[in-house]
Amino acid sequence: MNKVLDLRDIHKIYDTGAVRVHALKGVSLAVPAGEFVAIMGTSGSGKSTLMNIIGCLDRPTSGHYYLSGADVSNLSKDERADIRNRRIGFVFQGFNLLRRTSALENVELPLIYANIPAAERALRSRRALAAVGLAHREDNFPNQLSGGQQQRVAIARALVNSPSLLLADEPTGNLDSRTAVEIMSVFQRLNRQSGLTIVLVTHEPDIAQYADRVVVVRDGTIVRDQPVLDPRNAAEELESMPLAGEEPFGEKMEQEQLK
Repeated sequence: MNKVLDLRDIHKIYDTGAVRVHALKGVSLAVPAGEFVAIMGTSGSGKSTLMNIIGCLDRPTSGHYYLSGADVSNLSKDERADIRNRRIGFVFQGFNLLRRTSALENVELPLIYANIPAAERALRSRRALAAVGLAHREDNFPNQLSGGQQQRVAIARALVNSPSLLLADEPTGNLDSRTAVEIMSVFQRLNRQSGLTIVLVTHEPDIAQYADRVVVVRDGTIVRDQPVLDPRNAAEELESMPLAGEEPFGEKMEQEQLK
């Protein structure tokens, strides 16, 4: 079995001197290539710490983490940054787009850091935007896009380096219910048609049901790890949902601030 990520007996201890927090207590988790996994847990469960280690944003105190067969447990900060840019795509709740930069230019950012020539950057970024249904929006700025469109730009940016793992942290947290289903349909299509391995971190049980497997974290340990027997089909659900006349996200926020 080709494992994209393989965590073995991971411990993470935060020691500030006065307080010693054992955030992860011997977590072991393997995710094969092409799987769509949801990680759930309440605040303080260790879910965020686990995500940070999976994303190479932090190192475990002990244990081993193999990403596509390579042990990344003890890499330096710069080495982890290189791994993140080449092998992991990130999608966050807050979109994290540059406001004065077009959709195409936002998607190009990881390629700029990788020193990819301009023509190749533009080509790959246009393909990524097309993959999330935004080929016609490449010149728009974030405040000209709805929340769902902004999140799709963020997904395109995560895809542009052809990562082996897509890590999504509460990607529907800022979206209304229909737009959340739209985003989950993008994830399901990328997973099922392209075989992209996806790890989605969420606190919403209904969102987790779009995945093929749910892992529940509590008090620094995995307390449940089981397949979803009948995953929700986002594309089918969208067909029966009324269209939402969603306005650009930036304008929506500005209107709410004026109230």
